[in-house]
Amino acid sequence: MTRGGTHTKAEEPERKCIATGEVQPKHGLIRFVTSPTGEIFPDIMEKLPGRGIWVSADRAALEKAVSKGLFSRGAKQNVSVHPDLVSEVEKLLARRVVELISLARKSGHAVAGYEKVKDWLAKEEARILIQACDGSERGKSKLSTPYGGKFIGWLTADELGAAFGRQTVIHCALASGGLTQRVVDEAQRLKGLRANDGGKITSGKDKTAR
Repeated sequence: MTRGGTHTKAEEPERKCIATGEVQPKHGLIRFVTSPTGEIFPDIMEKLPGRGIWVSADRAALEKAVSKGLFSRGAKQNVSVHPDLVSEVEKLLARRVVELISLARKSGHAVAGYEKVKDWLAKEEARILIQACDGSERGKSKLSTPYGGKFIGWLTADELGAAFGRQTVIHCALASGGLTQRVVDEAQRLKGLRANDGGKITSGKDKTAR
């Protein structure tokens, strides 16, 4: 079981975080590569060429890697790190989650809007409940995470809206199958970048998974 509480296959590749020294499954870390000019770039999709440098999907770990010069150690050469690297990684992860939810919507595995989500929950079609961190707490409290399912509550209403081609979205649900597990994994990485030491979400209030 990983830090985020999700089970992984025994054969899933593991990597070592340069900040914490911990070895864990790849989906709990972020890959970075060094450009030919010696700059560090995040490789969210893990497709860029070159030797990978891995950091836990955790704001404190990433900030430590930047402030302590650990990327140079990991690259075995002097490298330059953009001062806004942590914020850039958060933006890239958020964009990735939004893109995956959008693809899930197009394949019929995601719905948005209070009534549609409520209907999916009642029919037990929903496996994942997603609610905007900046939405009304009163409105969000009327819907509950499906039994045995998961809750994602650290995306903004604007971000969820982008996934559905709307200005804002507060309530969203994902069915099982399709891209759902990928959404969960990427959202978990994003949560690590949006959480402070107290486990609270910097972009809004978290909602305890039920």
